[in-house]
Amino acid sequence: MTVMAERAMQSPQMSVEEFERIAAFAAKETDDAVRFEFINGRIGVKKVPDGDHNTIVLWLMRRCMQARPDLDLYQGQGLKVEQYREGRVRPDAVLVPEEHFAGHGEWADPSGVFLVLEVTSYDSDTDRRDRREKPVAYGAAGIPFYLLVDRDNCTVALYSDPDPEVGYRSRLREPFGATILLPDPLGIELDTEKLKQYVD
Repeated sequence: MTVMAERAMQSPQMSVEEFERIAAFAAKETDDAVRFEFINGRIGVKKVPDGDHNTIVLWLMRRCMQARPDLDLYQGQGLKVEQYREGRVRPDAVLVPEEHFAGHGEWADPSGVFLVLEVTSYDSDTDRRDRREKPVAYGAAGIPFYLLVDRDNCTVALYSDPDPEVGYRSRLREPFGATILLPDPLGIELDTEKLKQYVD
């Protein structure tokens, strides 16, 4: 690849303000059936989740509510990950202190967020989006933990130790069926055996 082609791929498609207008219009006109994200200066489409995808999010919600009723797991909350080229992401779920997002708009500051969850979708962008771009974006934003439930290879990856330059310095990856500990300040133990039921 030439230097010119590489620069063209990295250059932003539009400003964050233009993106927010397009995303708001699409959500309104399609009854939220189409969702956009803005990562690394480029717009992307977030696939509408399937039943197993949503069940995995609810699985995590139940575990968190049982272990830590003082926390809320929000679905669909947009985050500003501005440290990473003025990004706008909509994680599958965001774990925060109770009522943390009360009074916030569609795109909230990530400060105070403990963990973001992504569940892979069966689409061509999953590798780039969930495994490569989002760990960098979430770590650069200072979010302590990124939990990736990867249905393609039946693993759960916990990213930790955020660094504004590289994303996360640590990644623990375990197969479905293993027990994962979400460290302090969360202190939540996740038995992932159930996740084996939610893959095609």
